[in-house]
Parts: sequence; structure tokens; C-alpha cells
Amino acid sequence: MRLFKSETTKTITFIVISSICLLLSLVNSINNYLHFNLSWVAIILCGLPIIKEADSKKAPIVSLTDRWATWIVVIALVSSIGTYLVTHQILRSVTILVVFCPCALVLATPTAIMAGIGNASKYGILIKGGDVVERLSKIKNIAFDKTGTLTYGKLSVVEYKSFCPEYDDETFLKILASVEAYSEHPLGKAITSYYKENNEELLDIQNFTVNPGKGITANLGEKSILVGNLKLIKDVDINLNKDIINISEEFTKKGCTVIYLSIDNKLIGYVALSDILREEAKEVISYIKSQKINPVMLTGDNKNSAQNIANIVGIDDIHPSLLPEDKMNIIKNLEDSKSPTCMIGDGVNDALALKYSSVGISMGAIGSDIAIEASDIALASDDIKNIPYLLYLSKKTMKTIKLNVTFSLALNFLAIILAMTGILNPVVGALVHNLGSVFVILNSAKLLKTRNNLALNCKTESLFTNESKGALIV
Repeated sequence: MRLFKSETTKTITFIVISSICLLLSLVNSINNYLHFNLSWVAIILCGLPIIKEADSKKAPIVSLTDRWATWIVVIALVSSIGTYLVTHQILRSVTILVVFCPCALVLATPTAIMAGIGNASKYGILIKGGDVVERLSKIKNIAFDKTGTLTYGKLSVVEYKSFCPEYDDETFLKILASVEAYSEHPLGKAITSYYKENNEELLDIQNFTVNPGKGITANLGEKSILVGNLKLIKDVDINLNKDIINISEEFTKKGCTVIYLSIDNKLIGYVALSDILREEAKEVISYIKSQKINPVMLTGDNKNSAQNIANIVGIDDIHPSLLPEDKMNIIKNLEDSKSPTCMIGDGVNDALALKYSSVGISMGAIGSDIAIEASDIALASDDIKNIPYLLYLSKKTMKTIKLNVTFSLALNFLAIILAMTGILNPVVGALVHNLGSVFVILNSAKLLKTRNNLALNCKTESLFTNESKGALIV
């Protein structure tokens, strides 16, 4: 019995064997190219939840290439049938069917996106979906929260004082720390930590309620307690004399944040807190501007505090004293004006803005759970100096995708034309088809080797001169 009954059977068998050999060679080549080791396995395993979510959120360009692939299939089938009807040569038609499969085109986008997401994870940047990368590459504005984002969010108590003879300074601080112990805000954590340095006992607080952007209401036994900023105090019509207003203005001019405590609608005292600007903040803003992206500051803090920080880092577009819905409305207005905006924040107050922005980035460690949930990207190390690299990587990923798509489309159409004219036979066509996929995979894999060479030149010594020290207090 003859092993091969016809030339066509020989050709098809050879194509299958060649494809298997080429696939094995491809796996070996990729293994050598990536120097694959256990550390990569660890990264992949740790990133499985993100990979699943990234797969469920296709970038728009993925859907576009999928549609193109569908049309290529139609064109190839029509070309194959048309070629046979014109030339009556079955090998030419078979060759067209061999080379038409748009594998390279289908692989062009997802391989690059997943490589980009994998690379970002090495730097503690966790991207939740493939569509995020494409949206980030088109950003026109980046909005920053101030406390915990441009600053470290590790506030310290500068001064505290009771106005009421019924409560001395220490009693006032104890009540305030007891209320703030239930808060997730950096201000509350700072006050509680300061109190616990020398004390352990806290009072039993009931009915703790957060008013986002303003402050806290609670009960201490039968007493009604209110903790918050000057805006909250004014909203509830608590009397403020000139001395209290002058004290508030004095600290806010230095860039401090002032928190007030009232009991039964009577102002008891205040605490002033300060924060330190992140060393890399100025260089991050400088890089953003160099990329023709507009930096914006959205903060609930007072104008003086915001202006001090903005002057140092170089932000011109400032929006102080904002409530969470105010931040959201500013983001919506920017988005509605067809100016895609990225929001970077860490707190509950930023959650709405993070959700409504084209891309939301949260601080993974110090950020609140709701902010992380609302964001598209989490910075595991709370390090904004990775923002420039993230922008660079998103644009590099999109360039890689465009190169992959252009190459795969050109290869498919060229191969179909050559097959129609009889220049390509089925064997060479199979090799050309698989080589296209190899090129796309290896080109995308180069993103895994991309390194963060955007070293920020942070000059910390200039931040602590007598002239600037007061400006850094937030």
C-alpha cells in the first residue's frame, strides 16, 4: 500500500509536519529570548487575577483588529475561489487558504497589551484591564489629589489648643483622638497616632459618621461632637470670633491644615497639622508637562495650602476647597470637552473622581479600599515617580501594537497576492504564515524587557531651606 496516494496529500502532510517543527522552534526561541526563569513564573501566578480581568476588558483596538481579521478571512476565501475559477490550479487556491489565516493580526494586540501589563507589574504598577493601556496613551490631563499623593500623607501635629475652660488641652486632644480613631483619613490617623505616643486610653464614641470633604459627626454619651474644617463649622452656624479666624488664617498661610472640634455646637479647640512634599513630585510634574499633558490639582484643602504646593511643583491649574462631588464635576467637564483625564488619588474623597476619569490611579498601600476599587491602576509602592514610566510604557505599547498590525496586514495581503500569481507554493506559504506570527510575538515580547530608565533628578536638599520649609507644610 502506498503511503501517499497523491501530490496533494504529500503537500498537506508536509505542511502539518513543518508547522509542528516551526512551533517547537518558536517555543524554544521565545524561551531563550526571554531567559525564562522562576521569577517570571511567580510574576505570572501573582498576576492571574489581573490577567483574567485584563482579558475580560478588551481594548478598543483589539475589537478593531478582530473585525479586520474577519474581513481578511472573507477576502481570502473569495480570492481562493476566484483564483481557481480563473487559473484552474488547485495548488494556488490551497496556498491562498494556507497563508490567509490572520493569526499574526489576531495576536498583534493582545500579546503587546499583556506584555505591557506584565512589565508594569515588575515596578509595582498593577493595571486592571487591557483597555486601560490604550486610554492612558491618549491622556491630555492628569489631575492630582494633594494629601497622600503629591505629599507623603504622613502628617504630624504642629499645634493643638483648647478655647474652652471646661476642657484643658490634653482633654481636648483625647476627645479629638477618640473620634478620629474611627477615621481612615490621613489627618485622622495622624491625630490618633500623635495622641497614642504618650497615651493609650481612648473614649467610647458612638454614631460615628463621615461627611466627605467636610469632617465627622459622632456622639460621646449624650454630647454631640463635630470634627472638621472651617467650612463644616460655618455650615452648622457655630460662632467664630475674630481671634479664632486669625489663628486659622495664620496657619493656613503657612500651608497647614487646621481641624476644629465642637461639642454641642460650641467650638472647643483646634489642631494644626503639616505634611511634607514628595521629593520626586516636582520632577514628575516637569516630565508630564514635557509630554504636552496638563497637570491639575484637585484638593479639599484650603487655597493657601494648595497654592504653596502648586508653586513648588509647577502646577498652574489649581482647584482648592473641593468636596468629592466637586472633584467629580471637574473631571466630568474635562471629559465632556473631549480632553481625556487621568485622576490620581488615595482617599474616599477621590473615589468619585477616580471612577469618572478616563483612567483612575490609586495609591495601593496608603489608599482607602474604595479608592483602590474605583481606580483602573494601583501603585503598590505609593510611588508617584513611576507615573512617567507608566505614561512612557503605555505609549510604547501602543506603538508596538501599531507596528504589529501594520506588519501582519501587509504580510497577509502580500502573501495572498503572491499565492494568486503562483510565486508561493503551499510549503513556502506555511512558513511565511508562521513567520508572521513569530515576528509579532517576539516584537511584543520586547516590551517585557523594557526598563525604567527615566531617572528622576530629585534634589531634596533645596526643599529644606529656610525659604521653602514653610511652603512644604501642608
